[in-house]
Amino acid sequence: MKVLIVDDEIRIRTVIKEYCINNNFETDEAENGEEALEKLLENQYDVLVLDIMMPEMDGFSMLKELPKEKRIPTIVLSARGEEYDKLTGFDLGIDDYVTKPFSPKELIARIKALINRSNKPIQETYEYNTLVINYLAHTVKIDNKLVNLTPKEYDVLTFLIKNKGIVISREQLLSNVWGYDFFGEDRTIDTHIKMLRNNLGKYRNHIITVRGIGYKYVEEEE
Repeated sequence: MKVLIVDDEIRIRTVIKEYCINNNFETDEAENGEEALEKLLENQYDVLVLDIMMPEMDGFSMLKELPKEKRIPTIVLSARGEEYDKLTGFDLGIDDYVTKPFSPKELIARIKALINRSNKPIQETYEYNTLVINYLAHTVKIDNKLVNLTPKEYDVLTFLIKNKGIVISREQLLSNVWGYDFFGEDRTIDTHIKMLRNNLGKYRNHIITVRGIGYKYVEEEE
């Protein structure tokens, strides 16, 4: 796997490069958006680690200039942690946002997770006993009968299933299902979970409430 590290601070590039090499990643470097754009157009990379504030061309401007066919999994690494910057980044198609100062070990973990998600084959269906989800057709069936879910109920269910066994906070559900520009309340999530459970019938208890945190989907009832 090859990682392009884009940051105007050589110290930061060196640290990330060392950790990447220790994890058997090839690396390339650029000190501004203009240089990064040239490298991305001419070479193949698997992950882009991108700073925002740089001379010549900043990170967001570079992303706007980059053709869609050249887009790759991207982690923004920036000292700017304001919500506006994060929203701008996600609107431009980035996959993750890490605020400086950062943990190199955590950054490597995020890179690995991003690579794993990118390389994972598209799953067409999910089946557990008589519960069948067709991700391509956006349908849910129980005992071979179609379950009538709203689009948001379907999105909540599939997000929980794709993260089965993991506790998902209400904030994560709001961000990933409703979008980063949705300013809702916990009540929104709780209401949809209640309706979803009602529609799932005998599988309702597979969505577990984790008090004070959120929800998780389990295959074996707890």
